[in-house]
Amino acid sequence: MRYRLLAVFGAFALAACGSGSDGPAPDRAAPQTGDDTTTDVSMVNGIEIEVDYHTLDNGLRVVLSEDHTIPTATVGVYYGVGFRNEPRGRTGFAHLFEHLMFQGSENLPGGEFDQLIYNSGGVNNGSTRFDYTNYYEVVPSNALQSVLWAEADRMARPIIDQEGLDAQTGVVTNEVLVNVINQPYGGWVWIDLPMLAFENWHNAHNFYGDLTDLEAADLSDAQTFFDSYYSPSNAVIVVAGDFEPAETLAWIEDYFGDVPAGNPLPEIDISEPRQEEEKFGSREDPLAPQPALAFGYQMPERGTQEYYAMAVLDQLLVQGNDSLLHRAIVVDEGYASGVFGGINLLGNLYNYNGPMLWTVGMIHGNEHDRDAIMTTVDDVIERLRTEEISEEELSRALTKLRSDFYGIVDSGTRFGLIDLLAAFALFDDDPSRINRIEEGFDDVTPALVLATAQEYLRPTNRSVLEVVPAPADGTGEEEDGQ
Repeated sequence: MRYRLLAVFGAFALAACGSGSDGPAPDRAAPQTGDDTTTDVSMVNGIEIEVDYHTLDNGLRVVLSEDHTIPTATVGVYYGVGFRNEPRGRTGFAHLFEHLMFQGSENLPGGEFDQLIYNSGGVNNGSTRFDYTNYYEVVPSNALQSVLWAEADRMARPIIDQEGLDAQTGVVTNEVLVNVINQPYGGWVWIDLPMLAFENWHNAHNFYGDLTDLEAADLSDAQTFFDSYYSPSNAVIVVAGDFEPAETLAWIEDYFGDVPAGNPLPEIDISEPRQEEEKFGSREDPLAPQPALAFGYQMPERGTQEYYAMAVLDQLLVQGNDSLLHRAIVVDEGYASGVFGGINLLGNLYNYNGPMLWTVGMIHGNEHDRDAIMTTVDDVIERLRTEEISEEELSRALTKLRSDFYGIVDSGTRFGLIDLLAAFALFDDDPSRINRIEEGFDDVTPALVLATAQEYLRPTNRSVLEVVPAPADGTGEEEDGQ
């Protein structure tokens, strides 16, 4: 990973002055090195990431990003399966299966995979998100070959048996109890709000899992899920850090190349209709000490001009103590001590691939009601729907966006880097997009922000959810209404 700092500071300076180049954009097309290989070292607005992209015969996409500044290597294996892919009647299954893949493989049973990583001085973990499940390791460079062999063994020969399924069902059930059911406000913004906002079941079910669904999962469900989604043709492996690309690619070809490509993916429709009416929902929570309020607007399609404009609106409205909603709700009205929110609360602006909400949430005082708070929210948002923002406001938002983007990429573990590279490979077949992201920021204008706010921040595109404190013996029932 390399940065040209003068270009970075130059971009910030130009943004602060509200000026830009009138000349034609440079040609940033990546040079082709073969039918299945792309190398890109293009530089845009100060960021330059080396990206070597390959596709094996079995469909496995391979992204290599060489960087010798720290003597470690970060490996990520991403499968194109997440919460949205769960079958009906098996809510929470994507997350359950993520756990099951940690039960070991043919050559590394039990906890031997973890011990391999820990004994090398490394760390590992995994996660499930809307559109992918990932497994990653950060290890000293000299342990890279062993990690690649281990991940290939897990992809080809995982241990899927009743003992492991029973154990992990218990673990995940306990997670749901601790993090949602027995937690004040548990899951209200990332489980309950999407269930209110979206119409399509794949976007609107309990992603963490209903306990009855988790307990009903059997071994045939697990094997079917693995056979459907855990194959090279639905996966990306990313390696970033201190390694030699040719040698590493040879290891990957050797270890992963013989894994069968897998069957065609099940087809699911995750599209959402245009929302035409504002939605309201209410949930009683006997554990909540104060009321809470969240609202979400359906996002523009990822990667469009309006998507980048919504990222600017997110910065203006809710990111930081200088944001418009923080000033109005916290400083001016005193409804709450803080406001939070963003695009894709389970990840970031870049690592999802389907319908998404821009979300705002707060825990507020008992003396304030929903209508008063939403009136203040409407006053703030309506200004952005009727007036163009200034060049100064746009410049400030773009500077914050770039700072956030650089912060994701430039972490000591390189996890943020491999996450972006994997997302762009998995969703766009173009990991080199990481070097062109800022082009989307550069194309945002005050006029585009206004047009985007008019369409996507309209009240009829909004869903509003209240969490109401209830007596300890309350039923906790939900009530939804228009």
